[in-house]
Amino acid sequence: MNRRQLLASTALLMAPRLMAASLPPLGAAQLWTSYQAEAMETTGAVLGPAYGPYRIENEAAHQTCVKLNKPGDYLRFTVNDRANTLLLRYCLPDAPDGGGLEDRLEVQVNGKKTAELALTSRFTWLYGDYPFSNNPKEAKPRHFFDDVVLRDIPLAKGDVVTLIKRGAASFCVVDFVDLELAPPPLPRPEEALALTDIPVEGGDYTRALRKLLADAARERKIAYIPPGDYTLTGDIEIPAHVTLQGAGMWHTRFNGDEELYPEPSRRLRFKLTGEKSRLCDFALIGKLIYRNDNEQNDGIFGAGGRDCVVSRLWIEHTKVGMWFYLCRGIRIEGCRLRNTFADGINLCVGTSDCVIEDCSARNTGDDCFAIWPAPSDQGFEAAGPVPGSNLIRRCTGELPFLAQGGAIYGGANNRIEDCLFRDIASGCGILISTTFPTSDAKQDNNFTGETIVGNCRLLRCGGYDHGWTWRGAFQVCLHHKDISGLRVRDLSIEDSFSDGLSIITAPDAKGRRLSDAVFTRVSIMGSAKAEAGHHDIYVAQGVTGAALFQQSELGHVENAAPGFALNRV
Repeated sequence: MNRRQLLASTALLMAPRLMAASLPPLGAAQLWTSYQAEAMETTGAVLGPAYGPYRIENEAAHQTCVKLNKPGDYLRFTVNDRANTLLLRYCLPDAPDGGGLEDRLEVQVNGKKTAELALTSRFTWLYGDYPFSNNPKEAKPRHFFDDVVLRDIPLAKGDVVTLIKRGAASFCVVDFVDLELAPPPLPRPEEALALTDIPVEGGDYTRALRKLLADAARERKIAYIPPGDYTLTGDIEIPAHVTLQGAGMWHTRFNGDEELYPEPSRRLRFKLTGEKSRLCDFALIGKLIYRNDNEQNDGIFGAGGRDCVVSRLWIEHTKVGMWFYLCRGIRIEGCRLRNTFADGINLCVGTSDCVIEDCSARNTGDDCFAIWPAPSDQGFEAAGPVPGSNLIRRCTGELPFLAQGGAIYGGANNRIEDCLFRDIASGCGILISTTFPTSDAKQDNNFTGETIVGNCRLLRCGGYDHGWTWRGAFQVCLHHKDISGLRVRDLSIEDSFSDGLSIITAPDAKGRRLSDAVFTRVSIMGSAKAEAGHHDIYVAQGVTGAALFQQSELGHVENAAPGFALNRV
């Protein structure tokens, strides 16, 4: 190859990346700086990279972490920028019979003890097959990591932070540390009603918050929650046209009661049932330790809400972060979903015209972000035509211990755009699938119109799904129904654990058809990172139909389906 041919070839290979450079930024705004444990000075043991199910390393960022084995083992790093909050992602062993263990890490700044972090594995470790249990005897462990946050720790650029194991647990695995400069508390808005103005007995704020919201609805004022911790022990229904505002996700925290949390009706749940209500600037800290899909979801529950806004919330240790049912025009922005036992956010039954924007989800127990138009028990009259026109935009999903980063399971004209999904070692970065039910005798909510995936990056995705074996980083799963109208553009797939892009069907569903599918500017750079025998693009036996790829870097293509045409221009 001469110089001119080499330059032309290089320009062709770089074209998708060059075109993508002018597109909008990917993922949610990351207001923190992450410090990976394996890059720190340490007396511990570096674990990984390692792949596959039931391994601690597999659920870590970059599939690598550090194990502190004995008291006195430490990690040390230098601060790159000013911060005042520290978040540690860690793993402790479980108790032999389940239920968790305790440990602690001493925090030193420039050699001086500053604080101690109390660690627990009470909210981690699940076993057995889906939907899992807390019994170690069922083996097949997963859900290893949790977070602990240290607030009001002043750190300057150049400070040296040391984390020293002090407790008696047999090990403490550290994945990374996030440092962030949290803003000061938001002041009470003028003429707002405040929760602290209402008398409270016994430390339970449930009745006081309900009264505050009723008063705010009657007087048409904002309901403000000053900085502090507030225990809630029952549902909080948000009236129409009412704003519930805290002092910021770092300052106003609603907490569940751990003793009452085994009762689903006594958990931490905010319900959006009316029009034009708003939730903003606070945290919900649940106390859930298991997953039971027969119980209602805690966290944020949309039940018929219209044109509501959910902004800048932190939600963790709940079953889901947010779940929406028969809702329209919901806008979710700037929220963080952490350490849930199921989805981060799911736009489910009869949900249309909703936007999830600038949100991040980490360590979820199901899809980070999902659009699932399950059939409504109220039929089309409640849901309208085929639910859809929902948008997941500028979001980041990472490190779920089950399922995908982003997923669409049907509906009309749904979109995932400008998103970043990384370290999805349990499934796909993005899944387009007909696995879950979307129809009944009254309605069919399967894919219609155009389903769009645009300007997304999938980094270290395509892991081992405990029910499906290895999944592609991007996957089209033709399971119970056909799919048509798929439009994928400006998709970057990097370092996939298995296949980069796969089109599959279930073993008992051969002959499913993909039609009117166009992929534009798809770039696949690295596949089969975890296990040999996978491909850049794989089409499974039994798939029918066709897909058009244009202006794309495809690499090695394995089409095992005689009835499927993979066309390139």
